[in-house]
Amino acid sequence: MKTLFIGGTGNISSAVSRLAIKNGIDLYLLTRGKRKVEIAGAKTITTDICDKEKVHQIFAKEKFDVVVNWIGYLPVNIKADVELLLGKVKQYIYISSASVYQKPPLYPIITESTPTYNPYWKYSQNKIACEEYLISVYREQGFPITIVRPSLTYNTLFPIAIGGWGCYTIIDRMKRGGKIIVHGDGSSLWTVTHSEDFAKGFVGLIGHQQAIGHCFHITSDEILTWDQIYKTIADAAGVEANIVHIPTDFINRIEPDIGAGLLGDKGWSVIFDNSKIKTFVPEFKATITFSEGIKKTLEWFNEDETRKIINPKINETMDKIISAYEKCFI
Repeated sequence: MKTLFIGGTGNISSAVSRLAIKNGIDLYLLTRGKRKVEIAGAKTITTDICDKEKVHQIFAKEKFDVVVNWIGYLPVNIKADVELLLGKVKQYIYISSASVYQKPPLYPIITESTPTYNPYWKYSQNKIACEEYLISVYREQGFPITIVRPSLTYNTLFPIAIGGWGCYTIIDRMKRGGKIIVHGDGSSLWTVTHSEDFAKGFVGLIGHQQAIGHCFHITSDEILTWDQIYKTIADAAGVEANIVHIPTDFINRIEPDIGAGLLGDKGWSVIFDNSKIKTFVPEFKATITFSEGIKKTLEWFNEDETRKIINPKINETMDKIISAYEKCFI
């Protein structure tokens, strides 16, 4: 099956790319070539998806059964894909986000029928708009969509709510004994998923005829509190987490950008029901526990010291929030 990934070398998509190759998929990766990630067996097309002239030249020469867009964040990106691919592919898979689900959740168990509604976070609002557009072209023109909604999925990143996503800052801070912010009282429930587990469900949807027109989330069934998430990371690093609990509303007042991600996603307790993906892809089962998976993440950083980037702005922001909170409440 000839498949094109727009992207395919990121935190989640690299694991999917490798499993797709292992399963015999004829995989092409369309990337800008900025990530130093090699996917053995994949054919690479180096260009910018926003360069319409070059992209049209590529698709004039190459025909694909399935196209997956890993990097579509705005409706304008998705509309360009539809204009390019309408009538030319058997399946178009759009990578959305589980943050599109109703916030605040009126029922804590999330299924694919949970309403999409997010008044807090622009990122999620854009994803909802992309989904709504794709659903409309599926209904009106038969464009063969499948929508996939990852939640907090990790491999080469630390799955945390506050403290740095794509860097080593949180580990450095923990090792120095610095205070770590956990929103609320740390007891709200969350799920983190290793990208290798996510890949098992996702690859099963590639070329799946019955998946056309459907939405899926793919997550682990392991449920953790946010305190457990941060303490597990600290334990894997051989230290103790010096946790400071700060209310989400307070964080939002001090740093609205962080607050948007909490109110629009990670600040609520959610439990994902994975019955649908397990029905469509019976072989899917998440088997990597967080305590095991986060050790793999740390091993990845330890393999190359240049990966251990420390972002001073993240430390400054955390210190700012903690200082403001302690002045008011301690």
